[in-house]
Amino acid sequence: MESRYTPADIEKKWQQIWAEQGLDQTPPLTDETPKKFYALSMFPYPSGNLHMGHVRNYTITDVVARVRRMQGYQVLHPMGWDAFGLPAENAAIDRGVPPAKWTYQNIAQMREQLKELGLSYDWNREVATCSPDYYRWTQWIFLQFYKAGLAYQKEAAVNWDPIDQTVLANEQVDSEGRSWRSGALVERKLLRQWFLKITDYAEQLLSDLDKLPGWPERVKLMQANWIGKSTGAQVSFTTEGGDEIGVYTTRPDTLWGATFMVLSPEHPLVETLTTAGQAAAIAAYRAEAATMSDIDRTAENREKTGVWTGSNAINPVNGEPIPIWIADYVLMDYGTGAIMAVPAHDQRDFEFAKKFGLPIHVVVQPEGETLDAETMTEAFPHEGVMVHSGPLDGIPAGKGEGESVEAAIRWLEANGKGTGTTNYRLRDWLISRQRYWGVPIPMVYCDDCGAVSVSDDQLPVALPENIELTGRGASPLAKLEDWVNCECPSCGAPAKRETDTMDTFIDSSWYFLRYADAQNDQQVFEPEKANRWLPVDQYVGGIEHAILHLLYSRFFTKVLRDRGLLNFDEPFQRLLTQGMVQGLTYLNPNKGGKDKWVPSHLVNPDDPRDPETGEPLERLYATMSKSKGNGVAPAEVIQKYGADTARMFILFKAPPEKDLEWDDADVEGQSRFLNRVWRLVTGFIDAQGQPSRVDKINQAKIDQASLSKAEKDLRRAVHTAIKAVTEDIEGDYQFNTAVSELMKLSNALSDAKATDSPVYAEGMQTLVLLLAPFAPHIAEELWHQLGFSESVHHESWPACEAAALVADEITLVIQIMGKTRGTIQVPAGADKAALEQYAKDSDIAQRYLEGKTIKKVIVVPGKLVNFVAV
Repeated sequence: MESRYTPADIEKKWQQIWAEQGLDQTPPLTDETPKKFYALSMFPYPSGNLHMGHVRNYTITDVVARVRRMQGYQVLHPMGWDAFGLPAENAAIDRGVPPAKWTYQNIAQMREQLKELGLSYDWNREVATCSPDYYRWTQWIFLQFYKAGLAYQKEAAVNWDPIDQTVLANEQVDSEGRSWRSGALVERKLLRQWFLKITDYAEQLLSDLDKLPGWPERVKLMQANWIGKSTGAQVSFTTEGGDEIGVYTTRPDTLWGATFMVLSPEHPLVETLTTAGQAAAIAAYRAEAATMSDIDRTAENREKTGVWTGSNAINPVNGEPIPIWIADYVLMDYGTGAIMAVPAHDQRDFEFAKKFGLPIHVVVQPEGETLDAETMTEAFPHEGVMVHSGPLDGIPAGKGEGESVEAAIRWLEANGKGTGTTNYRLRDWLISRQRYWGVPIPMVYCDDCGAVSVSDDQLPVALPENIELTGRGASPLAKLEDWVNCECPSCGAPAKRETDTMDTFIDSSWYFLRYADAQNDQQVFEPEKANRWLPVDQYVGGIEHAILHLLYSRFFTKVLRDRGLLNFDEPFQRLLTQGMVQGLTYLNPNKGGKDKWVPSHLVNPDDPRDPETGEPLERLYATMSKSKGNGVAPAEVIQKYGADTARMFILFKAPPEKDLEWDDADVEGQSRFLNRVWRLVTGFIDAQGQPSRVDKINQAKIDQASLSKAEKDLRRAVHTAIKAVTEDIEGDYQFNTAVSELMKLSNALSDAKATDSPVYAEGMQTLVLLLAPFAPHIAEELWHQLGFSESVHHESWPACEAAALVADEITLVIQIMGKTRGTIQVPAGADKAALEQYAKDSDIAQRYLEGKTIKKVIVVPGKLVNFVAV
């Protein structure tokens, strides 16, 4: 028998055996399948190396999957790769490596790293979104959207590099609005692009959040805010030239206070409305706005800018002319691209009016107060009593019912001035990307037929491999004439392919469905299989995906349901957003006006100073990243301590939803614990005498009544551990306290005297079984050394025996004048009178009460007896 615990040998051995046995392959689901469980971690981008955030995510999900298998569930636990994206294209440009080659090399490297962690994935279901046998079905799903009228084209703004003459992703524009490669100031340019009509599902996406009790409230709130439902009125303002400008407002009760209008610089009416005298100023302003990002344009603390077009509109409720301005804080992609400005009741409008000397009219004020526009220092944005509002003067806000708003909507509808409506902040999803490394959009353009979809039997529209990536010029695919030129699928005439590729969020919006039938080359998935396995029972990933990925996945699920492929509404029943992994970080603050992170390996932790300047450094914990130089490579931890230790530390250090601070001392602590478990179990085996086999304990054969006190105490500790660990791995997954319970059980077994009792054998087997999901390699090795031939991971999860938890005796605390003087053992069923007598008769009471008179006795059943004496 191996006398020393050698993680490297044990882990490599069992990983190879598990792979040969197909231990983690997914069993088929049938009508007779008792229960299923689908455990899923958000799949990674194949950057080439795992980081500790990956390790934490995947370990959490792996423990859940392993426990469910032992509890008798049929478990689906797959892994894949979110493999399209800009980094591969950048690597091709910088290193001359084709994106496919770079990506598949990274996948191979990361797959091996995942296997080293002992993660119980069914690798037969592995998917890579860049593989043609996957993106064939991504294209097929796009065509389902197109056939349903949910995919369409319109013009939208992109980031344009005027030097390289190319479109840039948001990530390629720096904080100063310049191109990452050429350094040019980036412009905003309109291109015709593809969108998905997610707005058609806005109400479902919002209301169905109520169907997700297993999601964190924080995430549901973030999604609800992103969808942004509001009720208000659609109002049309007529320009003096007769053009109509539609405006949506949630505050129609303030219409009488609208003193100007603001259009987005990109609004289609700007050129029509601009007078000759304002043309130069308008043109200059639009050019400047085109260089700014939406985030910069709408920043709250930014000084307001704008230009008058020279034209006016008529306020529809009072007939007064109001000037029409353009300003960059109004976005064309939000609402109608036009707003009515009510400076007395909107802070942004107030600041704008103050800067440009525009009138401010108060039309709502608090009940019992009078607001003076001349003396206001800020807007009054709340509902209140309507004033200076013609027929609606004096109408109050009401008690939470928005009486003034509702009254205004009724008046607008009655007078043909507007209509009540519901609006959503959510915008349709722009999916076009002018990049190479993504899914080609399966559309063709014909002079006679227009836009025509590629037929299903011609999918996939494959990415060409003979391509040169420079980062300059038009979309890379547009340069390949042999690929672009094709026949129209409808009439056979010469046509051209769409040269945009899809947003990579498309790929991750349905991958969880493909896992249910990953090797199907005839269908996107067999609906029966998807409907059996889905929804995902437990989804685990970072909070950074709380909005877009999860929202898009919900959207895809609902569309495919409506296309007859799925019979459920939501893809993920339970969601766990794990906290970040933080490392000890060193900061030299305000170095040259900018904080400087100093890599931890360059710092003496006993006297942390900047190695370049000698200045003292601040110590803090921050999320691990390359830029901060505070990361810990999983491979180094595994090499030094083993995967099981890394897993145990990740699980023990903090609850899964909280941030985790990396601490080498705590890693050492988990390594020592596993070594103690090794010595404890192998010592027990040695004591049995080799090569005799330790029989599997059948609880029914242990007669609780016939056990000695020491055996009962030990068995209580064993079954207390079973109960506590089982409770900790349900609900909120408190793995940290579960590991603590394993430590308690290990200590109880180490301290036990009845080592030749069947209860001790039961305890040893229970310790290994409970440890198995957390530290799978050492548990498997010890289980086989105990003499069992089947995998510990195919054993049943231990069941708690209620009778074993019942204590025959309890520890009673003896207090004198409220101060604890000692403890005694008493029968568990003793009543108050008996407890008082046991306490009086004890040596402790006799010693401390000698020569004193007892005035009062306080008995807390099951806990203590307190004597008040003088």
